[in-house]
Amino acid sequence: MQLVVPKNDIQNFRKKVKEYYFSNKRPMPWRETTDSYAIMVSEIMLQQTQVDRVIPKFEAFMDAFPTVQDLAHAPFKNVLTHWSGLGYNRRALWLHEAAQSIVREYNSIVPDSIESLVKLKGIGHNTAAAICAYAFNQPVVYVETNIRAAFIHYFFPDREDVHDDEIFKIASEALDKNSPREWYWALMDYGTFIKKQHKNPARKSKHHTKQSKFEGSRRQVRGEILRYLLVHDSVSVQHITESIASHSHSVEDILQDMVAEGLVIQDKSTIALP
Repeated sequence: MQLVVPKNDIQNFRKKVKEYYFSNKRPMPWRETTDSYAIMVSEIMLQQTQVDRVIPKFEAFMDAFPTVQDLAHAPFKNVLTHWSGLGYNRRALWLHEAAQSIVREYNSIVPDSIESLVKLKGIGHNTAAAICAYAFNQPVVYVETNIRAAFIHYFFPDREDVHDDEIFKIASEALDKNSPREWYWALMDYGTFIKKQHKNPARKSKHHTKQSKFEGSRRQVRGEILRYLLVHDSVSVQHITESIASHSHSVEDILQDMVAEGLVIQDKSTIALP
């Protein structure tokens, strides 16, 4: 059965979102620019990380690497130092590699299509679409957690297991094609508000996943390994294994995963940052 939403409901939803936004818009440094590189950095930082944590890190990162060339040519250790504290450190490596690809393959210009952006390391469809919307004001459609919260709260108040395909259809109809950049700012702010007021309706999505606990996790051990290497450069596997205690995970196994991902490099029994 095809989902049919009355046009009047779409119009009322759009009006509610915009009214909230124009009275409560949140200031963010990446909303003050159309620089596609800066917006790419912000979108990768915002993956799985809250806005309040990202803002100071973004500003410091952009001071250190103001252009995509600066980032591409920087040693990874410098990039990781400025990323430290955001977590999910693979994103720093992927962002660094994406910058190198942009310099090498796109004449230092961030591509302006989803098809090209998703070829870059660490950029999936949603991040690519967000870059296209915010940097290039393109009327693209995508669904992420704040967008899910806004649409599920308004259009599916009594449903569970709402599929993104259903949301995508309504989102396509609701999209302000004249000003998609500002529409997504409004939608994100409204979705954040709804999540705070109504126990996060996005949890009723079929695609919702709960973030794993950080304390005692593999992510925590990985972060400790990288912080250790920022201070000590290259160390033996035995030394770092003995220096980082983990009651739940094998540090050596985690190191091997990080080697496979390219986050660290191994030369015989020695580990270092790439």
